[in-house]
Amino acid sequence: MVCGGGGGFACSRNALCALNVVYVLVGLLLIGVAAWGKSFGIVSSIHIIGGVIAVGFFLLLIAIVGLIGAINHHQVMLFFYMVILGLVFLFQLGVSCSCLALNTSREESLFRAAWDMLSNKTRNEIEVNLNCCGLLNNTNDPVAIKTFQMDYNFCAAMCKDNTTNGHVSSCPKCGEKMLKHSDEALKILGGVGLFFSFTEILGVLLAMRYRNQKDPRANPSAFL
Repeated sequence: MVCGGGGGFACSRNALCALNVVYVLVGLLLIGVAAWGKSFGIVSSIHIIGGVIAVGFFLLLIAIVGLIGAINHHQVMLFFYMVILGLVFLFQLGVSCSCLALNTSREESLFRAAWDMLSNKTRNEIEVNLNCCGLLNNTNDPVAIKTFQMDYNFCAAMCKDNTTNGHVSSCPKCGEKMLKHSDEALKILGGVGLFFSFTEILGVLLAMRYRNQKDPRANPSAFL
């Protein structure tokens, strides 16, 4: 039973502890999926991914603070827990909505901007690691087409060795691989973050209720 002995006080304490254990798991999940999203080199240029890692890290920290405050019924820790968790809720809600709202065309624009800033050495390393050549070749922009052709000519990926008669389309494009990878990561992060962000309101309300309850085991003359 969640409530155990001790009536409403024990019930609130145990529920708050259980909720913070869930926050720890969610924080670890957000950090893990975001790190997986950053593993594709240029995908790390999407700053939303970094924002998700920050949300996961702060959620992990505040969950630990909440656990300690709930176990000890510490008034000061519970107060800061409520304030910081409320701020994390607002930030997490914004980041999650941004993850879900980021469409393919916007991702392509971010990838192109980041790709243009990379050195030839870094581009070659990404191409070798992902076994692809060039970023994207789906535009009529002559500059972008020229950049793609140059990248393909200097590409050292293994897929190029299997190219038939030098046909450019035989080797997969790095942009297509990264778009698929980042799209999966953003959907997971956005969905998980959005769903659990609303549970943080419950955490604030539960902490507020628990903070105002009297500990039956406490010394009546103690302040904290």
